[in-house]
Amino acid sequence: MGLIPDHVKGLAITILGVLVLTPDSLLVRLIGLDSWSMVFWRGLLMMLALTLALAVYYRGETLAKFLAIGRIGLVIAGLFAVGSVTFILALHNTSVANTLVILAAAPLIAALLSRMFLGEPVRARTWIAILVTFVGIAILASGSNGGGGTLGDIMALATAACIAAAFTLIRQARSLNMVPAMALSGGMTTIMMFPIAAPLSIAPGEIWMLLILGIVVLPVSFGLVSLGPRYIPAPEVALILLLETVLGPFWVWLVLEETPGARALIGGAVVVTALILHSLAALMTTSRSD
Repeated sequence: MGLIPDHVKGLAITILGVLVLTPDSLLVRLIGLDSWSMVFWRGLLMMLALTLALAVYYRGETLAKFLAIGRIGLVIAGLFAVGSVTFILALHNTSVANTLVILAAAPLIAALLSRMFLGEPVRARTWIAILVTFVGIAILASGSNGGGGTLGDIMALATAACIAAAFTLIRQARSLNMVPAMALSGGMTTIMMFPIAAPLSIAPGEIWMLLILGIVVLPVSFGLVSLGPRYIPAPEVALILLLETVLGPFWVWLVLEETPGARALIGGAVVVTALILHSLAALMTTSRSD
């Protein structure tokens, strides 16, 4: 038996991955690219960075690691790629508030999928955390302006479903390293965006921020998050991912001095508290079982 219990390892890896992801919103705001060009560069740079990292780590076994993910890995890569596109479509066709609230359904969808297809029971504490975080995201989003649109709402729901399904499949194939699937998802996203993106429109002074985003923030964060379901259930990974929604605006406030409203602070506090208590409960259960 390892020195670190799997659940503790999974929590640590996933939380670290989400914390690395939190500057994402700020960097996107600072880089003056249109949405499609941003998605193009995100996918391309993440693919290159992850592939290089895998090549350095596995050396001559790199190709074998890509082949080992099999068809299920291709499906996972496709789900993340489609989710990247539907997320942008959601933001284009509905309000930010609607998008955030609907995305908060991802842990619920993951819980249902895990129960139906993996036969994994969802603990009561996870159901409670899902409900509380959903309420917190709803409070946070209620301070946003703008109306919703049916197409955008459907795209947001599709994004939540893609995230939940991808984490569930990673959990199912947890004996395999799915970091190569994340690299492939970046390549798929790049191909989908190529006909409509204008990647060369980036300003020279913003290239360094794009590189930080594409070769550090995204590959490190999604690489770590893709490892999470190998150790903890998919609903818990999807729950922890909601931290990015809450902590991301913190960087925007710190650098751009955009003060969050009272509802954003209250909603964020509800989400963070729920996730901390849920993680502590999981750690306590793990320590008692050892």
